Amino acid sequence: MVSQQQRQQRYILVVDDELDIVVIFRQALSRQGYEVFGFTDPLLALEHFRSNAQDYALVISDTRMPRMSGFEFVAQVKSINPDARVLLMSAFEISDLEFSISPVKINGFLRKPVDVGTLVKKVKVAMAN
Repeated sequence: MVSQQQRQQRYILVVDDELDIVVIFRQALSRQGYEVFGFTDPLLALEHFRSNAQDYALVISDTRMPRMSGFEFVAQVKSINPDARVLLMSAFEISDLEFSISPVKINGFLRKPVDVGTLVKKVKVAMAN
């Protein structure tokens, strides 16, 4: 039997304005036994996270989205749950400056396009830390 704590440690939130990425990530990570919730709107994702923050072990967010950047989204996530683990992803070059001025700790970065093998490896590393 899986305890409440173990079940919660497997919840992942995926936020990307591209629906196909959310669907692919959800399918790939669900096959690994994770419970994945996906959103294409960072404001809706944030509202959901705010109500369920204790359930999440990891948040994966795109850096560039309409209405709110991934950096802004992650800062909000960390203000709600400072212990939340976070992976950011982007198809664009992210400068060291962008990471250095980010006030929050990032647990890893994914470069788009992300292959499923790399996604699973990065998630396992982030979940272990």
